[in-house]
Amino acid sequence: MDVPAVDAATPLGSPELAVLRALINCSGRVVNRRELARLAGMTTLNERRCDSLLVSIRKTLGPDSIRTVRGRGWMLNVDNLEQATVLAAA
Repeated sequence: MDVPAVDAATPLGSPELAVLRALINCSGRVVNRRELARLAGMTTLNERRCDSLLVSIRKTLGPDSIRTVRGRGWMLNVDNLEQATVLAAA
């Protein structure tokens, strides 16, 4: 299977990569903000900061790469798992 190219014009910083790795580690399940912050090693992850990190990741991986589950959290789209793993390892 070919891995789609990531948007190299939108590099991810360490906070975005930490959140992406947390989503990868929880692949296949919904992760709420508190758990995302804990897994990403962030003591506090307020709503605005969390949203901006997810926007940055979506700009790089594509708009459908992270699914929002209203009232519950977020989930990495399994179709983007390989692409996300390559990006997180860089």
